[in-house]
Amino acid sequence: MRGARFGRLSAGIPDLPQHDERFDTLIAAEGVRVERIVSTGQASPPGFWYDQGWDEFVLVTSGAAGLEIEGEPVRRLDPGDWAHIPAHVRHRVAWTDREAATIWLAVHLPPGPEAP
Repeated sequence: MRGARFGRLSAGIPDLPQHDERFDTLIAAEGVRVERIVSTGQASPPGFWYDQGWDEFVLVTSGAAGLEIEGEPVRRLDPGDWAHIPAHVRHRVAWTDREAATIWLAVHLPPGPEAP
């Protein structure tokens, strides 16, 4: 029997050491995955760029982060700020808050149509 599921993004977050980052899949269906990411001061390694074969929508719900799209300045994301990153748009996490956990809600989707 299928039933509704409920949760809280901030629930169950342990005190993480600065070097650990946590990824929790909240729900997955064909072609779509929703995950919670908890960052504690992490950043992408120097020179590393994500180049994913899927679209990604990210929303920062607590903490803060710097998101860099290749060729653009780093953009600060605070709680409530979101970004849609189309497939194969190179990007990296420049920094995340070192004082408080940064909680991201990430939705991974099949690539959408090309932007006009």
